[in-house]
Amino acid sequence: MNKPMNRIYAALIAGCLSSVALAQTNPSAEPTHADKKAAKAQAKADKKSDVAQAKADKSRTEAQTDADKAAADAKEKDAKKE
Repeated sequence: MNKPMNRIYAALIAGCLSSVALAQTNPSAEPTHADKKAAKAQAKADKKSDVAQAKADKSRTEAQTDADKAAADAKEKDAKKE
């Protein structure tokens, strides 16, 4: 699961860096339609990435909670046996 997310992050970072490089080449020019469209697409990709990361974090947290509960239950069982 990490490899696809790493590829997504790499693509997003590359997109940001190329946008910065493009913006620096002509700082006084007004943004073109293509620039506005690219910025909108980037914002949409960033939002999707944030949502995906939040879902992954939630899933990881839930899994950790389940593991902690199972460990506590096992300790309780062991304590009752003794």
